[in-house]
Amino acid sequence: MVTISCSKCRNVPELPEVETVVRSIARIVGRRIVSAEFTCARILRGDPDQMSAMLAGRRIRAIRRRGKFIVIELDAGHCLVVHLGMTGKLLLGGTPGRHTHAIVNLDRGVLRYEDPRQFGKIEVSRGLPARVEKLGPEPLEITLAEFAARLKGRKARIKSVLLDQHFVGGVGNIYADEALFRAGIHPLAIGARLRLERVKRLHHAIVEVLTQAIEKGGSSISDYVDAEGRRGFFQFEHRVYQRTGEPCVNCGAPIRRTLVAQRGTHYCAKCQRR
Repeated sequence: MVTISCSKCRNVPELPEVETVVRSIARIVGRRIVSAEFTCARILRGDPDQMSAMLAGRRIRAIRRRGKFIVIELDAGHCLVVHLGMTGKLLLGGTPGRHTHAIVNLDRGVLRYEDPRQFGKIEVSRGLPARVEKLGPEPLEITLAEFAARLKGRKARIKSVLLDQHFVGGVGNIYADEALFRAGIHPLAIGARLRLERVKRLHHAIVEVLTQAIEKGGSSISDYVDAEGRRGFFQFEHRVYQRTGEPCVNCGAPIRRTLVAQRGTHYCAKCQRR
């Protein structure tokens, strides 16, 4: 059974967690969708009957991640796009429960979507939906030159910039905090004012922390598990996120917490400079 959910906090699954889900369900590529049933209008972007009709008979050609979205590419140019929201789960097999809001019957097996808080979204479209097309570059693919160029015009706080999915797609609260700490940059620093050397460190830190998190199966802060029912382990590698008051792993100063873009932000005032 494949499952993912976010923690009980405000964070949604970020790039490493979504990438893990994508890899976990990769084995359904090539299978045909027999039928689809949607029972909760709140999680849908579109009419349920129309969505079911668009999916019936389609074959799954590929599954990939774009930002924090799961993109299931079908034949005839259609896409089934899932955003997990705060508590969304994709599961292969198993028995539907009270929070099962979508069932996609395959020629072999079943794909289910569960979401207790119903903040996730499911959409069926021809090609990628506009909101997915508009996402910024992938943080694991963007070059240093492009990263620096895009940052030049950003006069917002750097933490806010990293959370903006039009800047780069996929970085969220956890990995923004962790990358800024590794780069030694204060979350309230102004993005456009960062010197090139600091921009280089941040670019490297983002790639490093996301890559390591994927290797560890993501961060299981609450009930997130992988395809084998195993929790991710990157939460044990967090250096600042949700460690308010604990000693910095570098200097021993207490980790502080503030709000940036209405998100809890964790940092070391001694190691991270504006």
